[in-house]
Amino acid sequence: MAPGEVYGFLGPNGAGKTTTVRMLVTLLLPTGGHARVAGHDVATEPGLVRRRIGVALQEAALDPLMTGSELIELQATLHGIAPRTVRARGSQLMERVGLSGAAGRRAGTYSGGMRRRLDLAMALIHEPEVLFLDEPTTGLDPTSRLTLWDEVRRLRDDGTTVFLTTQYLEEADQLCDRLGIIADGRIVADGTPAALKADIGRPHLDLVLADGSDLSAAREVVTRFGDQRPSTEGCHLSIALAHGAADIAPILRALDDADFVVAELELKQPTLDDVFLDKTGEHLEGADEPEAAVPEVV
Repeated sequence: MAPGEVYGFLGPNGAGKTTTVRMLVTLLLPTGGHARVAGHDVATEPGLVRRRIGVALQEAALDPLMTGSELIELQATLHGIAPRTVRARGSQLMERVGLSGAAGRRAGTYSGGMRRRLDLAMALIHEPEVLFLDEPTTGLDPTSRLTLWDEVRRLRDDGTTVFLTTQYLEEADQLCDRLGIIADGRIVADGTPAALKADIGRPHLDLVLADGSDLSAAREVVTRFGDQRPSTEGCHLSIALAHGAADIAPILRALDDADFVVAELELKQPTLDDVFLDKTGEHLEGADEPEAAVPEVV
């Protein structure tokens, strides 16, 4: 990772994302290889690594009986921050994440979005060089998600390096300067979102045929126009087009000649999901899910 960039980390369940993050934040000792974070070896210099990183994991470990301000001050004390600076720094961070009005409330009364933002503030109390965010917006409502996105951008602009794992492809596309995709414990792709999509290159055509169509026979008809792709929900056929949009008319003619009726069609340009599919052989779990849960009170 380069200083001051947001690095996205994607991978199927079981690919090794959590294990990798736990090793990088010194919660798990590597069994082989080497890794350095903020210039220090995670295996031989874990104390130095911890002083330079902030970590906000998926499940925020917050004492529900303590107020937001108390939790911030406790975190500052654990990091050895001088008491005379703690209160001002805590107030600044609570304002930064939009929690000034709730600073005196017990954490147990916070909504999911508020808890996630408080956890972020706690991770930033010692001004870390590198911030690890593990799926920080999973399950959040749209407002909380956008607030957290804005904060990640501000951190990047201020020079903080952010290591972000996410299950949302839109989030990766919007926030990340560079992406790494892991499969079976190995990095199978690394680059900017634009470069990774350009590497895939070809658009694909999604088709929905009339009810009762013989899909196996239809696949045989269109196979000469491009590679078959796994169909997504609601899509019967998906073809990676060898010649782009120019292939659409021949495909429709071929299906019509074979007495197939096309009910719907959509030409789609390469996306990060296409990159993920190409590199891992499967869609990212949650890629087709809504980008946010039912709105909650924040």
